[in-house]
Amino acid sequence: MNFVTRCALTVLFALSAVVLGDAAHAAEDISKVNGSVKVEPGQQVGDVDTVNGSVTIGAGARAGDIETVNGSLKIEDKAVVGSAETVNGSITVGAEAEVQKGIEAVNGSLTLRKDAKVAGGLENVNGSMLVEGAQVGGGIETVNGDIRLATGSHLTGGIHVNEHKSSWWKGKDSRNPRITIEQGVTVEGPLHFEREVDLYVAPGVNLPPVEGVQPQRFTLQ
Repeated sequence: MNFVTRCALTVLFALSAVVLGDAAHAAEDISKVNGSVKVEPGQQVGDVDTVNGSVTIGAGARAGDIETVNGSLKIEDKAVVGSAETVNGSITVGAEAEVQKGIEAVNGSLTLRKDAKVAGGLENVNGSMLVEGAQVGGGIETVNGDIRLATGSHLTGGIHVNEHKSSWWKGKDSRNPRITIEQGVTVEGPLHFEREVDLYVAPGVNLPPVEGVQPQRFTLQ
């Protein structure tokens, strides 16, 4: 191997190391057991998880899958994440933010602000859901949660409310979940209800097939 070739290979190796190093740094995972995690605005990281603590993804930042067990998740305006999951805690997706897969909670509310996009679905057991002029591509599923699709929202995949499993203990709050679909909302996919719900639909909204309950038309005051 002559001198020129050795020099060229050395330079190529050095450049490759820099590029790979930058990529590895950009995609670095963040993991904790106790404590909250905040990704600063505009930063790029890999997966983010903690056990006891909240996770905040700053405005315009990018992250992989974000997850906690006991804590809330906040995805600020124009941020992009892979997926969002918690057991006990709320999840908020800011305006024009994007979740490339789905959002899941067990006990916690889910909120999507205007022009947010979720490619997958929204799922929880207990907790309200507010879709505030956002897009959801994989449907909505709950057991006990209220759902409000505000004006300008677009839902693909329909709504599925699962059966409420009985137990030996019955809480005082046994009311039906309230499902509200406002004017200017587009819903694609069936609405399937395995338990009683109060389904309120604004005039002019074209409903897909509804199974399990009778819709009630309403006008916002």
